[in-house]
Amino acid sequence: MSVGNLSRHSIKNIISDYVNLTKPRIQLMLLITALGGMFVAANGPPPVVLAFLVMTGGSLAAGGASAINNSIDWDIDQRMRRTRTRPVADGRIGQKSALIFGVILNAVAFGILATWVNYLSAWLTLGATLFYVVIYTKLLKRSTTQNIVIGGAAGAIPPVVGWAAITGDVGLPALYLFAIVFFWTPPHFWALSLLIQGDYERAEVPMLPVIKGIPATTKHIFLHTVILVTLTLLFFVIGTVGLVYLFGAIVLGSIFLFLSYRLIRSADNRNARTLYLYSLLYLALVFGFMILDSSWG
Repeated sequence: MSVGNLSRHSIKNIISDYVNLTKPRIQLMLLITALGGMFVAANGPPPVVLAFLVMTGGSLAAGGASAINNSIDWDIDQRMRRTRTRPVADGRIGQKSALIFGVILNAVAFGILATWVNYLSAWLTLGATLFYVVIYTKLLKRSTTQNIVIGGAAGAIPPVVGWAAITGDVGLPALYLFAIVFFWTPPHFWALSLLIQGDYERAEVPMLPVIKGIPATTKHIFLHTVILVTLTLLFFVIGTVGLVYLFGAIVLGSIFLFLSYRLIRSADNRNARTLYLYSLLYLALVFGFMILDSSWG
């Protein structure tokens, strides 16, 4: 390989590593919920430029928060098979470099939202990053089984940002959007923790199945699923969304309840994996039905 080709190869790898720091797949889900919040607030398609600015700012902030998380959790990531090849854990990017990169991304995100959207959306986005980094990553993740329950508040902010970008405030519908993502988070991550329980044990992360056991975890999953599905139906009652959304929420919620109940009866890897994968589809489709319902109206 020539020096020029080696140089291009190295640059490509460096760029790839920095992109991976931002956890693009997680960003995608956060952006879907933010877009849903904008559609619901606008009662239809939001202004294209505004939507682009919110999605850009949200993507940069979420990516920056993930980069900072990589910097802080490098030691945990090294001990887990699922995460040990991440750039900081593997030594391809330094802790300080990842931290600086994350801070810069969040500063740019704040500037975009504060300048071209509104201050409320900018501060909400920055607050989500600070909550994720300080409250979840630094304080909760290594100390309590409720880490993902409380820490889930950070991931529940994007639809509120979407709502605030359109309306300039945080009303009751925005709180419902927040609550839906908040109560979705524990079943989703607890299902994952059942699949990689050994990883969490090696990393000494006190996830629910590690500390309380599998039966207790499946019961908590079902309980939170009941609350989640109830909230999605109550959202229709306040009149913000219509029958298209309600139909989707009933069908999707029924499947979620069935899968979480089945997990109580048989907590094997197959059922846990099915629930985990469905939970990803569920959240995307619930917000998809919000978008469809708003556009239909």
